[in-house]
Amino acid sequence: MSTPELTGRTALVTGAASGLGAAIAETLHSHGAQVALLDRDARANHDTAARLGARAVAITADLADLDRLDAAHTEAAERLGPIDILVNNAAMAPMRGLWEIEPAEWDAVFAVNVRAAFFLTRAVAKGMRARGFGRVVNIASLAGQRARPTGAHYGVSKAALIAMTRNFAAELAADGVTVNAVAPGMMETPMVNTIGAAKKAELAAQIPVGRIAEPAEIAGLVAYLAGDTAGFVTGATYDINGGVLMR
Repeated sequence: MSTPELTGRTALVTGAASGLGAAIAETLHSHGAQVALLDRDARANHDTAARLGARAVAITADLADLDRLDAAHTEAAERLGPIDILVNNAAMAPMRGLWEIEPAEWDAVFAVNVRAAFFLTRAVAKGMRARGFGRVVNIASLAGQRARPTGAHYGVSKAALIAMTRNFAAELAADGVTVNAVAPGMMETPMVNTIGAAKKAELAAQIPVGRIAEPAEIAGLVAYLAGDTAGFVTGATYDINGGVLMR
């Protein structure tokens, strides 16, 4: 993969306040893009944007609120210009067993992980089609590709996101707009750190490469897909899981 040159491009990254979203925003920014960071955690989001400095703005929005989501997209375009790159990264990931998942939680997970990505992509893609260029990258998950005993609603939502990636890719391919998914395995994030060092080490030992991913590694793949040289890649799901799923 070549190093992408994103100068003059404007990116919108959801769930950008911390973890993988922050790493993606930082990587796109480091390659020259203007970046709108969208997150419901206003303080953390503004801190991350401030750390990036010029060409980065923080926008507060709860992705479950479609009206606010639409307003956030409009605000990003007004402040930075039309969106060239959209990264649907924000997600809810409660880890409950099959029999513990309540209807309200199921709906909340799908509202953020699938519904928000669908309607935000549709809104942003209108301008991308008109301009003849666009890059959409959906952050899926290994959990959407193989079963596990907890977090069924999270896994199903990520599988839905992978299917949605193909649908948008087919619709937009002729307009210069690519739509791809990235499916990470376990990575170093604040959420993972809550399980404790011993459990982390146990899980890392089960990964063929013998370690957990760094967010920057996933962000580098996202940056490639966001660049001009990835124009012939669309409708694909990229596995980045340390060899846990090989195919």
